[in-house]
Amino acid sequence: MFSIADLPQTLPIFPLPGALLLPRGRLPLHIFEPRYLAMIEDCMKTPDRLIGMVQPRETPGGESRLHSIGCAGRLTGFSETEDGRYMITLTGVSRFRIREEVEGFTPYRKCDVTWDAFSRDLGAVERDPNFDRKRFLKILGRYFANEELKTDWDSLSEAEDELLINALSMLCPFEPEDKQALLEAPTLETRRETLVTLIEYALAGGGEENLQ
Repeated sequence: MFSIADLPQTLPIFPLPGALLLPRGRLPLHIFEPRYLAMIEDCMKTPDRLIGMVQPRETPGGESRLHSIGCAGRLTGFSETEDGRYMITLTGVSRFRIREEVEGFTPYRKCDVTWDAFSRDLGAVERDPNFDRKRFLKILGRYFANEELKTDWDSLSEAEDELLINALSMLCPFEPEDKQALLEAPTLETRRETLVTLIEYALAGGGEENLQ
């Protein structure tokens, strides 16, 4: 378990469109670009083994920038393929806000970050006091059918609020900007409300359920 005092001021950054990591979530990644292979090797030499996942964003001029808020993940799973690629798992620790990008000699990007606004991420598992699970699963079933997605409905029905809402936020095929909105939601309840809005939008107005 980390505290804010344990977290580093500088993070290696992995900008990956559409890849969402949330606190206590698990994100599998396939690493093959040389600069990110180097990042993983450097990460494994550090005591905290943290990598910052950040959504890139395109500016009107076509320049690639970073969203200001990302989520740090601890490298908790690693394997190497015969041809030198890495299969890793990151476990979400806490969100952070980027202060500035750090110039350096690494082939990957690094940023100075602050964790101050996200102490909630390091606390206990969150709950959603107004969560209507039955109605949520009903609209989710329509969405999965619409998107031709499959899942273990028994496991979903039994999952804790945070695990259910965060796992769906990470796994559902939303646009990168929608994923960013889910990341920046200040509470689990707000994230669930955002998730429902995105699902209803994807259903093109097909759901009249008020799940808020």
